[in-house]
Parts: sequence; structure tokens; C-alpha cells
Amino acid sequence: MVIPVHDVNPTRRTPWVTYALIAANLAVFLTMPGMADSLTGGASLAQTCRLDAFLGHWAAVPQELIHHTLPRLVPTGATGTGPQGAGCVIGPPDYDKSPELSVLTAMFLHGGWLHLLGNMLFLWIFGNNVEDRMGHLPFLLFYGVCGYAATYGFALLDPASRTPLIGASGAIAGVLGAYLVLYPRARVWVLVPFLIFLPLRLPAWLVLGLWFVLQAFYSYGGAVSADAGTVAYGAHVAGFLLGMLIAVPLRRGTPPPPEPPGILFGRRARQPRQAHW
Repeated sequence: MVIPVHDVNPTRRTPWVTYALIAANLAVFLTMPGMADSLTGGASLAQTCRLDAFLGHWAAVPQELIHHTLPRLVPTGATGTGPQGAGCVIGPPDYDKSPELSVLTAMFLHGGWLHLLGNMLFLWIFGNNVEDRMGHLPFLLFYGVCGYAATYGFALLDPASRTPLIGASGAIAGVLGAYLVLYPRARVWVLVPFLIFLPLRLPAWLVLGLWFVLQAFYSYGGAVSADAGTVAYGAHVAGFLLGMLIAVPLRRGTPPPPEPPGILFGRRARQPRQAHW
């Protein structure tokens, strides 16, 4: 799997919405129980219980989205001791939850630093150009629509699931799909893990096309395997396809990205001296 680090595709205006989304995701992450210091080690039982209660309130749950029903018992955030030993206390919810609104709040929640930074890296690299082409407010609306479509698309695939869905990856997948349609020939600097991280400049259609193929493959594997993991690959596929579809009418009139000459592994190569007559 390649790791994108930069695209050769300058923008005409400052991508304020992209910056605001990154800042909002970081700010919300730092307010989640136990996440700010999650790099220092495993979470305690008390932190785990508080996080479970937090996610039960703010994360999107497929069963709630499809059936529009809330559970009678949820994690309360407290710890206790029972016949099975210490654990999280469950009880009736002391909050009102809108399943539809939980899709929006879940888009700003992440399960750890790696989850957050990976998503923000993709948004940072590819979001600015899509925002530049669409405009600030249309891009914000586009981002939200893709996030909702990705979440509901995954929920339809597993309507009985009680596993909370969190993360911005569904919305960001829509951004990647739009970028692929708008700038397929843009060059993207990536790191390829091959003994060492080898920097290469590849076309966007190859980088993002490979990413989508992997998501679709893992999504299919999850559909036929009981051990599908914790990543909602189906949401990525749904968001990506919708992003492509929305971007198709915008492709006409989109200026092609420049191809700067003399770029070699991140450094501008020296140009040969010219003789002046």
C-alpha cells in the first residue's frame, strides 16, 4: 500500500473549509475520553467505560439508523463489579439520541491517533483541490452528503449491527472519488514501502484507483467472512462512488494540473546551463 504525501496540483484559493474540517476533527478527537493520551499506553477500565458510553451517545449505529430504534440498555460510563468481575455498568440511557444526527457527529470521531492522522493526511492532500474546483460552501455540502451516503450504505449492508461507526473516512472517500474524476493525471508523491520508503511520483488515477480496488476487495472479503475486522470498507466504497458521480458534471471546464519540469524525488533538478550568443 502506497502512502501519499503531496500532490503536484496547486490551488487558486485558500482551502478554508478543508483546514476547518481538519481542525474540527482534531479538536473533537482531543475531547474524546482517553484519546488525548492514547499514545502512552493501553486505556484503563474506567477510560474504556467512559469511551463506550461516549460512543453509544454520539456514534452512528447501523441498527439504530435502519430501524430507528434505540437500545433500552447502554453503557453508562461507570465501572462496577459483578459475577464476571470488574466491568462497565449498563443502564437506561439518560439522553435523547437522533440516529440521523449521529451520522454527522460520528464523522468527527476517531478511534485513535493513527485513525485520525491517516484520514487527515488524505483530506489535506486531496481536499484542497476538490474544494478549489467546487467552491467553499458546495464542497462542505458535498463532504457531508458523501459522509451520510457512506454511513447509510454500510448500514444497509449490515442492518443488525450494533457496532458504532466512527470516522471521517466515508466523507473523505467521496473527496478521493471526486479528485480521481477531476484530476486523474495529477501527479502524486507517494512513499512505497520496499525495504525502505521509496519516494515515487505517480499519476492520481493509479494511486486512487489502487486505493479503491483495495477497499472494494476488503469490502467483499468482509461480506463473505465472519472475521471482517473493524474497518468499514463498504462505507469507503459507497462514499468513493458517490464522489465520482457528483464530480462528473464538473469535469468539463476543469483545467488540467500542471506538470512541473525538473522534479526529481522531491527536489528540483538543476537545469543545464545555456550558452548565450
